[in-house]
Amino acid sequence: MAPNDAVVVINAGSSSIKFSLFHGAALVPALKGKVENLYAGRTRFTAFDAAGRPAGERLWDGTPLDHEQAMAFLIDHAGEHLQGLHVRAVGHRIVHGGARYSGPQRLDGAVLEELAALTPLAPLHLPHNLAPVRAVLALAPQVPQVGCFDTAFHTAQPPLAQAFALPPAITERGIRRYGFHGLSYEYIASRVTDFAPHLAGGRVVAAHLGNGASMCAMRSGRSVASTMGFTAVDGLPMGTRCGALDPGVVLYLIDELGMDVAAVQRLLYQESGLLGVSGLSADMRTLEASDDPRARLAIDLLVYRIGRELGSLTAALGGLDALVFSGGIGENSVALRAAVCRDAAWLGLALDEEANAVAGASGISRISAPASKVEAWVVPANEELMIARHAAALVEEA
Repeated sequence: MAPNDAVVVINAGSSSIKFSLFHGAALVPALKGKVENLYAGRTRFTAFDAAGRPAGERLWDGTPLDHEQAMAFLIDHAGEHLQGLHVRAVGHRIVHGGARYSGPQRLDGAVLEELAALTPLAPLHLPHNLAPVRAVLALAPQVPQVGCFDTAFHTAQPPLAQAFALPPAITERGIRRYGFHGLSYEYIASRVTDFAPHLAGGRVVAAHLGNGASMCAMRSGRSVASTMGFTAVDGLPMGTRCGALDPGVVLYLIDELGMDVAAVQRLLYQESGLLGVSGLSADMRTLEASDDPRARLAIDLLVYRIGRELGSLTAALGGLDALVFSGGIGENSVALRAAVCRDAAWLGLALDEEANAVAGASGISRISAPASKVEAWVVPANEELMIARHAAALVEEA
């Protein structure tokens, strides 16, 4: 990539589009922002430069924008404010690549159709991930687009780690454990040699803890097992998602409470997790500041489940050398990290309380005591940079 070349990264959700701009061979961050409140409310655009200074703002008071209109605005805005930068590629975070896509993929109409066929595997995510791709194909077809999949990092897991105990007639339809947050775990794996070279061939469990939360066991930088399975609702309790649930509960909701599929889906994805247990909020900061015992229960349940999953993932690895915290909660909640590490004392993990108290704000930090048998680290998430790297590499190969 030349100094004036740039890569745009798009992360589209159900009601927002987050974007980042990187430039040059080193992929230096230049701009980031989002368009939020799509479809309902007052759509708002905000942008900030690499130093965090405001770099753009607009509010639509009339009819809210949809994904295509938001992308049209972003393309026009970029054309006016690139200041000599040339967009070499647009990289997209796409939650599901199915069994086929195990790495970054150039996106065209044919690939888009294949990905759209995977919508039943991620109905709440894929349509929104793909909408900006279609918009760029229509509005700027000359710009290469690259899809980066949250499932791709986990495709190298052993077959047993991906299997459900179901008949072949079911599993052959693609019913298996896929795992998610792969871009976050791939970024962590790529940084291990920088902050702890001795862990490069080691056994690491990474915890991506945010509104969506999961954990991944990695050996030598490769995924071995993960807490999320067929969907991104499995595993840990999350902001509004329930995490692992006995399938019999779903049958009970349908048979005894008369809930239909839409109601069950809304309960499991949008009304459970920290929000459902606390009855207050999905935001860890709000819960930690609350005196309500339900808020304490929600936090304690998350800590307990992290500990349970840590034991399971350690078993899958045959031991543990390091635990890594990432994501919004993992990077910012001193109390949660402390609680998780104290519960992991049986593994030989000893927390450095002072290091933990200041970790997260200053980049990668070690929070375990020098004599700890198992290390603990905080590594700020950077999925956007991982996507930019993949997009840049793929267009350079072309």
